[in-house]
Amino acid sequence: MLVDSPPEPRAETAPAPPTRRAIRAFGLLLSLVVLALVALASIAIGAKGLSPQQVWHGLFQDSGTYADVVVGDRLSRTVLGLVAGAALGLSGAVLQALTRNPLADPGLLGINAGASAAVVTAITYFDVTSLSGYVWFAFLGAAAVGALVWFLGGSRGATPVRLALAGTAISAALYGYLQAVMIMDNAALGRMRFWTVGSLASATDATIRQVLPFLVAGTVLALALARPLNAVAMGDDTARALGANLGRTRALSMAAATVLCGAATAACGPIVFVGLMVPHVVRSLTGPDLRWILPYATVLSPVLLLGSDVIGRIVARPAELQVGIMTAVIGGPVFIYLVRRRRTAQL
Repeated sequence: MLVDSPPEPRAETAPAPPTRRAIRAFGLLLSLVVLALVALASIAIGAKGLSPQQVWHGLFQDSGTYADVVVGDRLSRTVLGLVAGAALGLSGAVLQALTRNPLADPGLLGINAGASAAVVTAITYFDVTSLSGYVWFAFLGAAAVGALVWFLGGSRGATPVRLALAGTAISAALYGYLQAVMIMDNAALGRMRFWTVGSLASATDATIRQVLPFLVAGTVLALALARPLNAVAMGDDTARALGANLGRTRALSMAAATVLCGAATAACGPIVFVGLMVPHVVRSLTGPDLRWILPYATVLSPVLLLGSDVIGRIVARPAELQVGIMTAVIGGPVFIYLVRRRRTAQL
């Protein structure tokens, strides 16, 4: 007599490990949360100490002193830090992909130098004294240098090496002009000293309205270039095999980076390390895919910029250190550590 054997217990299927795409998406969401917290800290913390209740009253209930400090100063400063930080990080990521150089930043192609030289010219020869005037001159200077670098780099036949060489040569010439004018004109030196450090302290609603259309247009264009830039980053031959239009991609990338960095520099002055460090760090987290690098850089760059600005308000109370100083102080050692760690990992 046959006796049926008891059914074997089914082996429980182990849950599938999260995909790399899901991990990246979660990391981007976490980055947005960190950005929101840093933005709140930027509104709540300043050279003038205010309690949470005073900050709340200033934002929603008060129309007096607290509102002047929180809404008139800190809120505008925070919004400018958000959009300018995103623009600097995004432009740095685009330029690193365009030049196939992980250490590239907007300064490599002379964009910062063009903006600075234009502002010095405006102060010295056109007697421009307002920040709103600086914005337009700085943006025009950055755009002119971007176009000149593109032309000298070979236009549609431009290569990463040619673009970098053209940008380096133009930057050297413009910084020489900048120093000469500032040495000969003490008034220009005094007025330029604050702008060239890089600061969010002079942020106003008018400044944000002036640069915001350029920043939005540059951001949309840069994010749309993620896929063709992925092909360009693989080398010219591979990009052509994949059907990428090298000349068009490079021209649009130069335009996006110039608009983004030019507008941010016009509003805040030249700020270093944001466009260099953040895309470099992001690449170590996401890998080489620009469809993830660009959004991550857009979110994490304002974290660095606003975080540095908040620290600058705290360490020198009741005065403050400008954000351009703080990004260099914080970014330099961190960047050296990351580069050394990466080099050690490769050995």
